[in-house]
Amino acid sequence: MNITINTKDGVPIYRQIANQIRYMVASNLLQPGEEISPVRTLALALNVTPNTVVKAYDELQAAGVIFKRRGAGTYISDEQSPLADRERRRIIEARIDALLAEAHQLDFSAQDLLELIRDRQTQLGEKSQA
Repeated sequence: MNITINTKDGVPIYRQIANQIRYMVASNLLQPGEEISPVRTLALALNVTPNTVVKAYDELQAAGVIFKRRGAGTYISDEQSPLADRERRRIIEARIDALLAEAHQLDFSAQDLLELIRDRQTQLGEKSQA
């Protein structure tokens, strides 16, 4: 599990951990049933207190993203959580928002963007078939 902490962005560390695990689940980097790092191991790797990791894991468990087996570890939930779909959508919406803001600054219309997206999709499709 590759998690990075940014102490300067104002987001609580436990929330950064939880958000990054949500992202990994939404993007299928973590698979259902896969075991994730034990609390102490992750705390040592990130140089944070175990309580910080426990708080992140508790939040994820309450959301149904992970589940704990007493004495056996912590795992990604087997069920396809609606959270994963919402998280995937949230990630794309954030990128679209950034694209729209930049396009506005560069004086591109929504129609221009749609044409560029279609062109890029065609080009990427051709590359993947080659």
